[in-house]
Amino acid sequence: MAIDVTDATFQTDVVEQSMARTVVVDLWAPWCGPCKTLGPIIERVIDDTNGQVVLVKVNVDENPAISQAFRVQSIPAVYALKDGQVVDGFTGALPEHEVRSWVERLLPDEAETMVASLIALGDEGSLRAALELDPGNEDAIVALAELLIIRGESTEALALLARIPESDRTRPVAAKARVGIVPDDDHDATLTDLLDRVKTDDDARQQFVDILELMGPLDPRTAGYRKLLSQRLF
Repeated sequence: MAIDVTDATFQTDVVEQSMARTVVVDLWAPWCGPCKTLGPIIERVIDDTNGQVVLVKVNVDENPAISQAFRVQSIPAVYALKDGQVVDGFTGALPEHEVRSWVERLLPDEAETMVASLIALGDEGSLRAALELDPGNEDAIVALAELLIIRGESTEALALLARIPESDRTRPVAAKARVGIVPDDDHDATLTDLLDRVKTDDDARQQFVDILELMGPLDPRTAGYRKLLSQRLF
C-alpha cells in the first residue's frame, strides 16, 4: 500500500526510510490521465516485493517543494531513492511488464539480503558478521556501537561510528559513548560547572555539547543551555 507524502513529511517518510530500504516516489496529480493509468500498476508491482521496496505518492499540486527538488517537468514521474540518493527513475505511464522489470532491478541482491537478515537478528556476532560483508553499513554500525556502550567498550564504539558520516542518528550514540550512561542525572549541575571551562578547555566543551545531545531538542532546558554556550564562546 502506498503512503501519501507531503513537503512536511518527505524527510521522514522518504529520505530517512531510504536508509533502510529502497523507496519509490510516484509524483502525480488528480488531473493527470497517465498518472491514473500508472498508479494501480506500480502499486500492484511494488506490493509484490513484500516490503523490500516501499511506494510513496506525492500530489505535485499540493507539494511544490518536492516537485522543485526533483525538478519535475512532466508527470507521472517516478524516482527510486536508496541511502538518501536518487538511484533510478522514469517518466510516463509504462506498461506493467516494463514497470515490473524496473522494480526488479531495485530489489536487494543476495549479499544485501544476508546483511539485512543478520542486522535483524541484532546480537553482537550477527552484527559483526554483517559488517564483514558490508563494513560501512550504518544500521549495523549503530546497533553494534550501542551494544558496546552498554558493555562499557566506548572506545571501540567510537571507532565504529567514525567509519560513517556524522548524522542526527549517530550524534547521540557517539555522545553516549563519550559521556557514559548516567541514570537519574538531570545534568544541570554538570552543565553549570562546565560552563566556566568551555571557552578554554576542549574536553569540557565537547562534554557540554554531548550532554545537550543526550538531553535532546525536546528537553525544555536544551535551547537555554545552547544559548549560554554561545555566549561563553563568542
